[in-house]
Amino acid sequence: MTEVAVVMHDLRLIHTDLKPENILFVSPEYLKIPDYKVTARSPTDVNYYKRLPKSSAIKVIDFGSTAYEHQEHNYIVSTRHYRAPEVILGLGWSYPCDMWSVGCILIELCSGEALFQTHENLEHLAMMERVLGPIPQHMLKRVDKPAEKFVRRGRLDWPEGATSRESIKAVLKLPRLQNLVMQHVDHSAGYLIDLLQGLLRYDPSSRLTAHDALKHPFFTRDYYRRF
Repeated sequence: MTEVAVVMHDLRLIHTDLKPENILFVSPEYLKIPDYKVTARSPTDVNYYKRLPKSSAIKVIDFGSTAYEHQEHNYIVSTRHYRAPEVILGLGWSYPCDMWSVGCILIELCSGEALFQTHENLEHLAMMERVLGPIPQHMLKRVDKPAEKFVRRGRLDWPEGATSRESIKAVLKLPRLQNLVMQHVDHSAGYLIDLLQGLLRYDPSSRLTAHDALKHPFFTRDYYRRF
């Protein structure tokens, strides 16, 4: 994913809709191996297998909403669960919105579930704050007119502005980023957490670029060169 983002961004292209459905394996071949984690929990279920792709090579598809850097960027982009905060707040968007999506995808690959499962803007922003901490005030002060209703007295209007108790519960059940990763990663959690913290920075100007992400120790350290 990160390599693809590097190529696209070097071509001055912004995909704007990166998500698991738009990332395909090049080869359909896979190995069938026992899932020892499942059998450890349920020793009688000895026939549970998982499919391990023979190749990790991927290709990105669906360039229907791809935009050039010089085009107007004042409209909503990205599928909901992978949408960056600057898009929701109407602050404009560019290459960093792709990198936010990459961060959300990596967490989904890690946990097996989409991180922000919501269909409401305010709830979505509240989920971000629950997982990542408060949205910077300088961003909340610059929201466009449609997004002003999400902000009250310099902070996100939550939980006061929630549409229901169920919405509040959906936000409260989310763990912090570090805890979420450590629930699912046995080794090298620190590297992954650090990478995700860089990809999911609220301020797009300080978010990791595709080139920066590709140089991160999570991808470059010697551990991965052995495989």
